Amino acid sequence: MTSTYAVIPYGPGAWPDAVRRIAPPEVLERWGAVDRSPHAPRLVGTADGGGAALVTARPGTAYVKIVDAVGDVPKAVAAVVAYAYGQGLAQVKWEGWTASAGEAGAAGFAPLRLPPGPGADGPGAGYVRWLGGGGGEGGWRDGVAGPPPYYRQSTDFTCGAVTALVAQAHAGVERREALDREAELTLWRDATNFAACEPVGLGVAVRRRWPSSPVEVFLDTDGPVLLDHLSGDERAWRAVLQRVSRADAGRLGVPVEGRRLSLAGLRDTVGRREHVLLLVSLAVMQGFDVPHWVLCHGVVPGAVVVEDPWFNEAAGETWVDAHLLPVPDGSLDAMSLVGPDRVRGAVRIGHQ
Repeated sequence: MTSTYAVIPYGPGAWPDAVRRIAPPEVLERWGAVDRSPHAPRLVGTADGGGAALVTARPGTAYVKIVDAVGDVPKAVAAVVAYAYGQGLAQVKWEGWTASAGEAGAAGFAPLRLPPGPGADGPGAGYVRWLGGGGGEGGWRDGVAGPPPYYRQSTDFTCGAVTALVAQAHAGVERREALDREAELTLWRDATNFAACEPVGLGVAVRRRWPSSPVEVFLDTDGPVLLDHLSGDERAWRAVLQRVSRADAGRLGVPVEGRRLSLAGLRDTVGRREHVLLLVSLAVMQGFDVPHWVLCHGVVPGAVVVEDPWFNEAAGETWVDAHLLPVPDGSLDAMSLVGPDRVRGAVRIGHQ
């Protein structure tokens, strides 16, 4: 692995001559086709200019993604890995627009399983390399240590249902083949507070769908949540439904802990190979303060590994970004305090 690299400022259409010489026109066209600025695009290259890669990453995360590597590809990828080590990151990903499985494997990357349905939009392959820790010599290996399947939500409001379905597919309770739009919308219909899924209602829906799975809700408020954008009757009837959800939780034996799940507690839970559905704000990762559910399913030193059922194509994201996404503990702690009251909502799903 090369120990030196150069970071070149990224300017769509204003490519350095050294990059123009080694990058095919179709690659440069892809690089400039979307506004990648929210994800800090950089060109990382070899010190001699023989290879370069466009890299991006969501803010508040612990990875970097190679969109394409051009020129001397092995040296360019080695430069990115050296850069990632220097930044203290947990992971490097590589979109498979132009990378072959052989190239990726030779550079120490493992293949990611292509998702079904709407998540399959984007590159026809993706690869990951964990930089130390992470569940084995190379971290998770798709199909070996059993990472969860990736499934992209098909609507703007079914993130909670998708995280629950993916958690249960990862646990072997639900068939991976059953991850489809019908299952997604059916579970959402049972959990929704119109249109969002609030923590207690989601926990109740999980218990109804999988009665033998242990479920526990953590919510550090007794009042209704996710209603701050509403007023009057629009707020009032949804608050009634949340009270009904609490009554249903009591009747079905779903504990509702009126305390905040700590990051240490979350890490311990996930470390036992249980799952945590966590409510977060997308303000840091995407630039808009919208509540959103992610699935916490793994831990690495200093970060929690999540599945995000949504990705931002307008900023150049694909399923490769949202699958096996490491988020530093501090970032996750901050982004999971939601709304003006800074509450944390989480649903723990244990082993059957």
